[in-house]
Amino acid sequence: MDNPFQIITDAFAPQYQVNLSIQGLDGSIMLTLSNAGRVVAKRMISTEQRNDPQRLKRLVQSIQFGIAIEQGHSAMAILEAMTDSDNLKLLAPPRKGRPGGQPHLAARI
Repeated sequence: MDNPFQIITDAFAPQYQVNLSIQGLDGSIMLTLSNAGRVVAKRMISTEQRNDPQRLKRLVQSIQFGIAIEQGHSAMAILEAMTDSDNLKLLAPPRKGRPGGQPHLAARI
């Protein structure tokens, strides 16, 4: 199995500063994503989520989706892109004047 901490870090770096900290005796961890000194997302990750590759993948996608919505991307376009590719990474907030509010997404290799 791949290292779940590396999977999480790879999904969000270098766009965000990734901080993972142990939260409890059960092994749960807190993920904090920051950009320019501002907290962008904060999520508790259970041991079960961390140790199950499919749950971890869904968690990463959920966080990416939430960030994209906060940045003003189109929810429908993001969901469509997520179903077309397994490994999406948001690259940048939408540019002003972008037609139809299309998200700037790219598939990770």
